[in-house]
Amino acid sequence: MPALAEAAIGKVRSKMRIGRRRFLVLSLGAAAFGKAHASESLWAALRSGEAIAVLRHAAAPGSVDPPDFRLGDCSTQRNLSEEGRAQSRAIGDLFRANGISSAIVYSSQWCRCLDTARLLGIGEVVPLDLLNSFFGDSSAAEERTAALLAWLREQRFGEPAVLVTHQVNITGLTGEVPDSGEMIIVRIPYS
Repeated sequence: MPALAEAAIGKVRSKMRIGRRRFLVLSLGAAAFGKAHASESLWAALRSGEAIAVLRHAAAPGSVDPPDFRLGDCSTQRNLSEEGRAQSRAIGDLFRANGISSAIVYSSQWCRCLDTARLLGIGEVVPLDLLNSFFGDSSAAEERTAALLAWLREQRFGEPAVLVTHQVNITGLTGEVPDSGEMIIVRIPYS
């Protein structure tokens, strides 16, 4: 069972789909314009630090990095498209429209995640290797997910917190497969 499956309290995505499993799924547009009243409890939990947002990086063409991929060298990686950059700014607008103008923002060290995090415009971005992708190394999934969950359990954010990472990391943590730019709002089960 995914580490945070029981702790997840909501999911915000770019397409309207209501009622998947235990997640509340809301349209970005509906949430941004206050049409989805049920989302207020999600945003309140996020504003208070009672929950965190786990966000998959915005749209980046392709599905895998080139063979010569290197961290720290964006020219060797899949990067955000113009659509992905616009999507990142729109997600930042969504945070602000819901009362979150600043947050603690952690990001994978991949350029597409760092760029997504920066373009949100809600806080200084802290690179965190625990959020780096383990795509292509499924044997690392359980250990890496456990390490991230242990780190999360040690944190007491007390304010909005956003983690920008990859699909495999989010799936390992929540059991959900997010689209690009989709976020899941979760409570951390503290020991």
